[in-house]
Amino acid sequence: MRRVVMLVDNAVEGDSRVQKAARSAADVGWDVTLIGCAHVDAERRWRLGDAEVRVLPLAAARATAPATAPAVVSGPSGGVPGPEGADVSASGRGAGSRDGSGLRGVSGLRGVSGLRARLVARGGLPLRAARLARRPVEHAQVRYWRARLRDGAWRRLEPGLWDYERVAGPVVDELRPDLIHAHDFRMLGVAARAVERARAAGRDTKLVWDAHEWLPGARPRRDNARWLPAHLGYVREYVGHADAVVTVSDTLADLLVRDHALPERPTVILNAPVTAAPEPSAIEPPAPESAASEPPASESAAFEPADLAAPDLRKRCGLPPDTPLLVYSGAMAVQRGVDTVVEALPLLPGVHLALVVADPAAAYVRQVVARAARHQLADRVHVLPYVPHRQLVAFLTAADIGLIPLHHWPNHEIALITKFFEYAHARLPIVVSDVRTMAETVRATGQGEVFRARDAADLARAVRTVLADPARYRAAYQGEDSPLPGWTWEAQAEHLDALYRRLLTPTR
Repeated sequence: MRRVVMLVDNAVEGDSRVQKAARSAADVGWDVTLIGCAHVDAERRWRLGDAEVRVLPLAAARATAPATAPAVVSGPSGGVPGPEGADVSASGRGAGSRDGSGLRGVSGLRGVSGLRARLVARGGLPLRAARLARRPVEHAQVRYWRARLRDGAWRRLEPGLWDYERVAGPVVDELRPDLIHAHDFRMLGVAARAVERARAAGRDTKLVWDAHEWLPGARPRRDNARWLPAHLGYVREYVGHADAVVTVSDTLADLLVRDHALPERPTVILNAPVTAAPEPSAIEPPAPESAASEPPASESAAFEPADLAAPDLRKRCGLPPDTPLLVYSGAMAVQRGVDTVVEALPLLPGVHLALVVADPAAAYVRQVVARAARHQLADRVHVLPYVPHRQLVAFLTAADIGLIPLHHWPNHEIALITKFFEYAHARLPIVVSDVRTMAETVRATGQGEVFRARDAADLARAVRTVLADPARYRAAYQGEDSPLPGWTWEAQAEHLDALYRRLLTPTR
């Protein structure tokens, strides 16, 4: 049995694509270990079907960090073999720098007036003003280290990336995989270095990079000017080590070919839902009630069977069958447009909204609920925690409309996102903003209505249109022209299995 190690930079539970990939690969005979890296107190282990899951604590990187960063594989861009002798402290920050950049010549708050610098350092400026004061310094850091190290500048601009190497690298080496599947961008370098070590030891390990999003179009995860150029350089340095690339849409596949001059087009693996019933013996971690919740210490009691009947969405909202119910399922952030839905509710008398989110107590979720309360809508907005991803489609079927109210943002334009397929398999009419790919698909299939992004009145118009004749939109999921058979994870998993087999089949 050939061994596959999957790597991801999160705690696994909330990442359905990663869970589906690991489990489906194990189901067809691969020996799969899925390694997550996250801010957890201790290592966690469980099984997804026949796949083993291990979530490693990133705090271990701080406890075991060497005086200098580990050796690095030189990438196609000519990356340097390490951070040029700079000490990397246990926190992942470069020595001689207050902000973690490792920059000595242009470090700290240099370039800001003396009084202003002292105010920032003492917390005397509001947070927003402090960030603005920091920007010229951050841009100078980017220019300086890009000039010196080119794509290798991430070693100074984002040295915390080493934490993933320190935590996951030794575990991958111990497992001696035949193939490493790196999910998203942070784990690409970890996988590339592990492959180089394996090949130096005489093992022909293969590397698959799974590009979940278009990084140049991503919203930076932190509010600093170093984040995006550092990660772009990191990906450029290591992408050439991948034996194959997979991604989530045709449009993104074309962008990756263009950006990285890939020798072959990435394999497209859609974020489609699982439709087959799981084996009765399978166990999975339950959906956490909040981001801060942790599995119980006893893992035998921590996870519920994945084939339990899905809960009833309407019952959880306390609603009768004839009450119009809109549902939004997934991560919540300003750019995802839920504020627009709340602004539209006063124009939709009697219509209720269910928000199915990872953490009902998160700050932004509370802001949305407070906005609803200001509109006297608190009794019509229901916040519910995630259910296991294999139950989600059945959970959603009780709604009348699935909402995708995204703002215009590069990554929102280029793919059919996970919730799009989940709503479709729940046979829900979809009301989506005019982000390109999903709007084009909805118009072509007739499965919903499109509204102008951030326009509450137009969203309300689209909802009223669907509620007036929902059967018209549900009909798109029936008959020979239904897109649903191709929009299943089972169909996508066949492409992934074929790719693995091609890479690991000896050739002359």
